Amino acid sequence: MRILVIEDEPGIADALQRGLTADGFAVDVATNGLDGLELARTNPYVAIVLDIMLPGMNGYKVCHALRDEENWTPIVMLTAKDGEYDEMEGLDTGADDYVTKPFSYQVLLSRIRAVIRRGDSGRRVEDLVVVGELELSPSARTVSFAGLALELSPRAFSVLDYLMRQQGLVVSKEQILDNVWDHAFDGDPNIVEVYISRIRSALDAGVSEAGSKRPVQVETVRGVGYRLLVGKS
Repeated sequence: MRILVIEDEPGIADALQRGLTADGFAVDVATNGLDGLELARTNPYVAIVLDIMLPGMNGYKVCHALRDEENWTPIVMLTAKDGEYDEMEGLDTGADDYVTKPFSYQVLLSRIRAVIRRGDSGRRVEDLVVVGELELSPSARTVSFAGLALELSPRAFSVLDYLMRQQGLVVSKEQILDNVWDHAFDGDPNIVEVYISRIRSALDAGVSEAGSKRPVQVETVRGVGYRLLVGKS
């Protein structure tokens, strides 16, 4: 799941990027309002963390522009201001929540997850993804097979989340990178293979422990990509 952080203070932007990445999100960062607005217009995000005091275009205007364009990506506003008027103005422009600096990262993370669960335009995002006996909860960050918990790193969790939502479809490495890594990633695309291998190991262990006759497996489609399949009973 990809998040956009629009924040001009380098220390805060870097800390948010590192924290959210560690919690399994792909994170894009913009340091001014105009660049942030362009990224929000051209990329699918599950949420936007938006500072109010920004160069180029302030957060109120960015939020207002997105809502005028019927872009309903959930927005959590982040600001050093703390007056009732500031909060009212932020929410009136269409923001979904409001966090005041200095803030607790865990509080901000819980607010982000809450607006993701509610989804855009107030619709609740599906919180349990099920493929055969495999179940994944994005908000609780848990995955299990036949009721048995599987251990996955945050990045592997996000790759599996994407594969489960594309069940039965072949997805390329580039599609996985576009949806799970941030847009600035310029490393080796074969990193995807590492996480696919870890997911396969976790699934194999779960199937074996559960004694299931309906395994869920990641198939390699040579020269194309990967596909998540459910075995026949």
